[in-house]
Amino acid sequence: PDMDREQLIEKARKLGFDYERVYRGCAQCTIAAVQDTLGLRNDAVFKAASGLAGGGGLLCVGFCGGYTGGVMIMSSLFGRRRDKFDGDREERYASFHMAKALHDRFVEKYGSVICREIHGKIFGHGFDLWTKEGRQAFEDEGAHADKCTTVVADASAWVLEIILDELAKRDLPVASLT
Repeated sequence: PDMDREQLIEKARKLGFDYERVYRGCAQCTIAAVQDTLGLRNDAVFKAASGLAGGGGLLCVGFCGGYTGGVMIMSSLFGRRRDKFDGDREERYASFHMAKALHDRFVEKYGSVICREIHGKIFGHGFDLWTKEGRQAFEDEGAHADKCTTVVADASAWVLEIILDELAKRDLPVASLT
């Protein structure tokens, strides 16, 4: 992409917000925002995130989909490779450090990486997304207007920033990801 660092980060933020508002599915929206910002596409990684929305299976008890989707996209770019399954320590630990950096940003802003706890912070309470009433309250209280959309926007921007930092550490251009 022919943009500077800040433009790339802001593009990811905007795409994350818009994708969550329109399409829903926090993990997939984060992945799509980062992939589209970087001009990458990996349908297997995108599809693998399908069940991670709403803290995993809409249960809200697991990691936020913005966090898990972010870890998935970062690890798909810098994680351990299958052909080096018995080693690849440097790549494994790069993905660990990146996941921790994302975790720390979530904790700093939202107090947690757990979906229900983030809902507590941004809505004041959690939801049962497996009931019609719970889903309706979730929507009525702004989940896809400005609440979860903002979390996905933040996740997308943070992930892009962490990826750019990793590229800079390796003295590699964005184009090296393709």
